[in-house]
Amino acid sequence: MTTASFSFQDPDFIRICYLVAAVMFIVGIKQLSHPRTARNGNLIAAVGMAIAVIATLLDREIANYGLIVFGIAVGTVIGVVSARQVKMTAMPQMVALFNGVGGGAVALVALAEYHADQHISSEIKEFAAALGRSVNPDIPLDILIPTVLSCVIGAISFSGSMIAFGKLQEVITGRPIVFAAQKIVNGLLFAAIVTMAVILSAGANSEALFVAMLLASLVFGVMLIIPIGGADMPVVISMLNAFTGLSAAAAGFVLDNTALIIAGSLVGSSGTLLTILMGRAMNRSLANVLFGAFGTPAAAGAGTSAEGLSHREATVTDVATMLSYADKVIIVPGYGLAVAQAQHQVRELADELEAKGVQVDYAIHPVAGRMPGHMNVLLAEADVPYEQLKEMDEINPEFSQADVALVIGANDVTNPAARTDKSSPIFGMPILDVDKAQNVVVLKRSMNPGFAGIDNHLYYEDQTVMLFGDAKDSVTKIVQETKTA
Repeated sequence: MTTASFSFQDPDFIRICYLVAAVMFIVGIKQLSHPRTARNGNLIAAVGMAIAVIATLLDREIANYGLIVFGIAVGTVIGVVSARQVKMTAMPQMVALFNGVGGGAVALVALAEYHADQHISSEIKEFAAALGRSVNPDIPLDILIPTVLSCVIGAISFSGSMIAFGKLQEVITGRPIVFAAQKIVNGLLFAAIVTMAVILSAGANSEALFVAMLLASLVFGVMLIIPIGGADMPVVISMLNAFTGLSAAAAGFVLDNTALIIAGSLVGSSGTLLTILMGRAMNRSLANVLFGAFGTPAAAGAGTSAEGLSHREATVTDVATMLSYADKVIIVPGYGLAVAQAQHQVRELADELEAKGVQVDYAIHPVAGRMPGHMNVLLAEADVPYEQLKEMDEINPEFSQADVALVIGANDVTNPAARTDKSSPIFGMPILDVDKAQNVVVLKRSMNPGFAGIDNHLYYEDQTVMLFGDAKDSVTKIVQETKTA
């Protein structure tokens, strides 16, 4: 009687590890849905990924551990340094950069696998010829199609993410880059990619054609993103994130890696859902984002100009007095708060007001800042109680009961033109009903428009006053004045 010996390299053990990792991915994503559990969710998902990586390294087919360890070391250093050094205001472009690197890695894996399969096919042909036989061993279709898909989608995600990074980092202009017959060129390029993919999937064993398809996909990724303006970059990044997930899932079928299939599917589905939700929050369809060339600061359409209107300015003392004698204040954070890193000063101001008996809440728009959850993370960093962070649908009915709405760097998400001006590019976009508050105080550097490039008529309303300057400096001064008000 013999007993089976256990081995960490047993395929069944590796599959069990993948199953555990998959469960941890799902639990982690679920916990990311609420600020209270987000930190634990991130940790759980990270542990799941560590388990998946270790299980993969147990595979008997791995021949060069030295190169893998070197890659892990380099990636770890880059990841740790980036996470600690990059400011929250630059987080969207870091997400775009890392997402693009993931897509590029998948495309390279697809190229390497196709090359390896071609090499094996050639060896089989030579061996058969030596035996006096003629064979034509094709790459199995269930491997070939995922290889082609992972190459195309991964390459598009890589080059598109690099363009998104460049626009957000202002390495290239954030305005839409358009030229004559651009959509026709893009259509022909896409048709060429599809044609090459079909020819390869039909069994054409041509590494040159595969490389041509890869290069065409890289060009298409660039062409797809350059006509999109800075205002739509958060939606674009979310879409490209879904692309990377789908390409990774396809690569999982190529490599026969269950963890990669599951993780890629989760990223693809969650990225797609997030893209849809962000589009709804901006009242924009994905087609409109991709082909509308919207988001340029220069594109002020009819009905968006504030020419002939005047605004009122207030002093720090005026604002401090207004806030101190209010019963209810709603703070509306935006990208200007993120740029100034004023979240701690805002929390200090809220503490001072609450000590005076003022009720303070925060109005969070789904797309405030440059990525979903941007404001939530910033305010959580300053230990703002989660109960005070209220989403748009919850807080909008309360603006009419607020004595003061304090807008800090938010622009397009507070523009009443979205409700009233059918000629406005943002008409129909759900906004925060700031204009319904009894008094509105706007902290802003200047009267320049936001990402959408249109004037905000809120700034010219009778109940609105402007306090110009850096948000951090302005809030600090208001706090000092509030203490003596």
